Amino acid sequence: MTYGPEQRAVFEATATALYESLVAEGGVPADDERICDGGEAADAFELLREMGLVALDAAEGRWVPVDPSIVQSRVVSPLGQKGAELIAESAQWAKAFGGLSQAWRRSPEALRGPFSELRGDAIRSYITAVVSDASEELLTAQPQTDRAVKQLPEAIEREVAALRRGIKMRTLYQHAARRSVATAKYVAAVTPEGAQVRTLDEFFNRLIVVDRRIAIIPGREGDSALAVREPSLIAYLVDIFERSWERARPFTNRDTPVVRDIADEQRAMTIRMLIGGHSDPNGAARLGVSPRTYAGYVSELKQEFEVESRFQLGYEMGRRGVTGRD
Repeated sequence: MTYGPEQRAVFEATATALYESLVAEGGVPADDERICDGGEAADAFELLREMGLVALDAAEGRWVPVDPSIVQSRVVSPLGQKGAELIAESAQWAKAFGGLSQAWRRSPEALRGPFSELRGDAIRSYITAVVSDASEELLTAQPQTDRAVKQLPEAIEREVAALRRGIKMRTLYQHAARRSVATAKYVAAVTPEGAQVRTLDEFFNRLIVVDRRIAIIPGREGDSALAVREPSLIAYLVDIFERSWERARPFTNRDTPVVRDIADEQRAMTIRMLIGGHSDPNGAARLGVSPRTYAGYVSELKQEFEVESRFQLGYEMGRRGVTGRD
């Protein structure tokens, strides 16, 4: 017999206390009113009897407790086996639905709507599904400074698998990502498999394009995204990506010679943020760095131009004709 939540509730509420009482008393007479039909402990005793936690000593006419370690395996093992069977069955169902999902995404019915809004956990599962369906190319733009550490192994496994299927992959980060240990691990994992990674000083929005037939862009709200299947719009997004890609610099774990150039580009971007009147939080976000790091960039500019305040810095840059685009 397999025991479920209802039996466990009775076991925890009354049967365990009755069992402990039987252990303390050395058993209970077979005709004890508490365990007979209608008795206050009748249901709890019946459960103990079914489970085999009490046995009848016919010679003495008493029900005596049984070592629970002997009974435990008979109760727990079937549950574990059933759990394993359910996990295996759920995996088979997921595989079956995966085939249906692929058929749906390629069907005219799915293509009839050019946009689909995604929210919350659905975004991650959708990205995983479309990446696993990729057959030619993945383009990604990631404007954050660090990959989510908890999701890093999953991202590496997913994208290395795609690369080994022959998928071409290009990923664009901001320069600030070069300081990220997690991003460096990602780059070290995917570049040997053929992926290309570059960084850019400019700010850009998140973008994923799969086979130039599906694009995923941020939604208006923080926990939303938009899946785009309209060919003209996808072509426009790909063109934006290509223009940024041409201006970006290769990101490898052995790119020391370009560090100075990258520092110059971040300096120029900081100047443009100051001239544009952006607040520190906004400027930091657009450079992909923390507000503290951004404040350090501004402090370095003050030292470079030999001034003490931001007002003086702005005046001095204006006097010298500095635009950040030199």
